[in-house]
Amino acid sequence: MRVVFGVGALDRLGAEAAALGLSRVLVIRGPGRSGAGRRVAEALGGRAAGLFAEARMHVPADLARRTVEAADELGADGCVTVGGGSAIGLGKAVALARGLPVVAVPTTYAGSEMTPVWGVTEQGHKRTGRDQRVLPRSVLYDPTLTVSLPTMLSVVSGVNALAHAVEGLYAPDTTPIICLMAEEGARALAEALPKVVTDGADLDARAGAQYGAWLCGAVLGATTMSLHHKLCHTLGGMLDLPHAQTHTVLLPHVLAYNQPAAPTAVAALRRAFGAADPAGALWDLTDRLGAPRSLRELGMAEADLPRVVEQAVLRPYANPREVTADGLARLLRRAWAGEPPRDA
Repeated sequence: MRVVFGVGALDRLGAEAAALGLSRVLVIRGPGRSGAGRRVAEALGGRAAGLFAEARMHVPADLARRTVEAADELGADGCVTVGGGSAIGLGKAVALARGLPVVAVPTTYAGSEMTPVWGVTEQGHKRTGRDQRVLPRSVLYDPTLTVSLPTMLSVVSGVNALAHAVEGLYAPDTTPIICLMAEEGARALAEALPKVVTDGADLDARAGAQYGAWLCGAVLGATTMSLHHKLCHTLGGMLDLPHAQTHTVLLPHVLAYNQPAAPTAVAALRRAFGAADPAGALWDLTDRLGAPRSLRELGMAEADLPRVVEQAVLRPYANPREVTADGLARLLRRAWAGEPPRDA
């Protein structure tokens, strides 16, 4: 894949589409990204054949089918996704079904654009998989496109990206290079996000957050997901909890659970965060940034806890520490209540 990075990167979109031989492009965005969508259509010029503006979290299966149908009706030969993981996920659904190339124009920091991971939700269950067909052929990071992103969405999408780095450090298939990328991505985001909150128009901070998201997304694309992503997929599929906010609440708790079994990851995160206790540092960082603190405030009922535990221990993802129903119940109850993270 190609990456175009920096202020003005969007001006290269037409050339990127031309290099892929695209002449009838479907632009995919969410309902709230009209400004960015308009800039993308202008950059594509006559190559923009149509617009699908209904992207939503967790890529519902019926929505994925309708997006594929829209691409078929237009005779599209490619897709440009503008937005965060929801828009990129819909583009990946089209790529998976029809093999059309995707060009991604991210406006958040989630990092999905750097991965061959796809996900579709149907009947309360989120299925995920990996397929090189869904990996965008080109990604354009232009920090000016993130300036209109609300402060809290900047925060939670950035912590979502941090989760990719954390899990990449203790993934069973990690490598020394991946660990370097994960540590640098975590450092960049931890440094940039407070500056983004202080001054949302700071393009250097916005670019720093995009740089971190790029690295963290690439880490997710190269490694196996663990307990944190399993829980987020379970909560998203079962309860339709907001994706990035769920990542933000859970990450300090899952890291605290895994830290005793992942000393190499802990050492890297101590360097990245400049703190002896990485899970505690994450908890403090999200507090300073004003992020959500509990699953309860995201809409999860206390009565949902047992069935989430039951579902999450089925078909578990690889994890450095054994995942037990009792341990998971304690972790989730603390996350639900908004209590500080602990390792047991």
